Amino acid sequence: MTVYFVGAGPGAADLITLRGLRRLQTSPVCLYAGSLVPRELLRSCPPGTRLVDTADLNLDEIVAELLTAHRAGLDVTRLHSGDPSVFSAVAEQMRRLDTLGVPYEVVPGVPAFAAAAASLRRELTVPGVGQTVILTRTSARATPMPDGEDLATLGASGATMVLHLAVQRIDELVAELLPAYGADCPVAVVARASRLDEEILRGTLADIAEQVRAAGIRRTAVIVVGRVLSATQFPDSHLYSAGRDRACGES
Repeated sequence: MTVYFVGAGPGAADLITLRGLRRLQTSPVCLYAGSLVPRELLRSCPPGTRLVDTADLNLDEIVAELLTAHRAGLDVTRLHSGDPSVFSAVAEQMRRLDTLGVPYEVVPGVPAFAAAAASLRRELTVPGVGQTVILTRTSARATPMPDGEDLATLGASGATMVLHLAVQRIDELVAELLPAYGADCPVAVVARASRLDEEILRGTLADIAEQVRAAGIRRTAVIVVGRVLSATQFPDSHLYSAGRDRACGES
């Protein structure tokens, strides 16, 4: 048997990959991340699938479910929201499976920040404005941030910053980013990106905290900070330039 760590995408059921959907349709066991995974996806599971909501399970309990399926010779789809490579808590599960000798495969998914950028209709890397994207979060009640990864340090570059799991600390993060980005720096908050109840706030570091409080957004939101959000005057990308050497890269 194999454990398939599948990125379910940011919320919309049709944003799962074809490979992820195939794994879901053929696995007799499915562990899913509670309300973060769209219920519509679970309807794609084959009849009789053992469905396990992991929202209230700890790591030991989750791994025990995976090990039980392994010993029974059953494939498992482990559905995570977004993409497994970012803030998914997959690393510690894979570490346990490595120790236990349980085979697994990782199937990528559409990350929340990509869904947020799509909803905003913005490219996060704009020529001459911003070519670096920082994906990060704040500590709050979660795992402490490593040394050197505080917002003041990360923001010193002025790069486009995407914050996950941080909207509850909107006042603190604004205070930490103001010195590097300035009060007029564009900010967008996308709550429940790609879902039917998606909500988008646009503003600046000067007013975004007030908007978040007024909207009552407390979770499941991505915060994007950077000049790329309002950039209109920038050079065309060299990728499609008429003067580009089209022989480059051709075989």
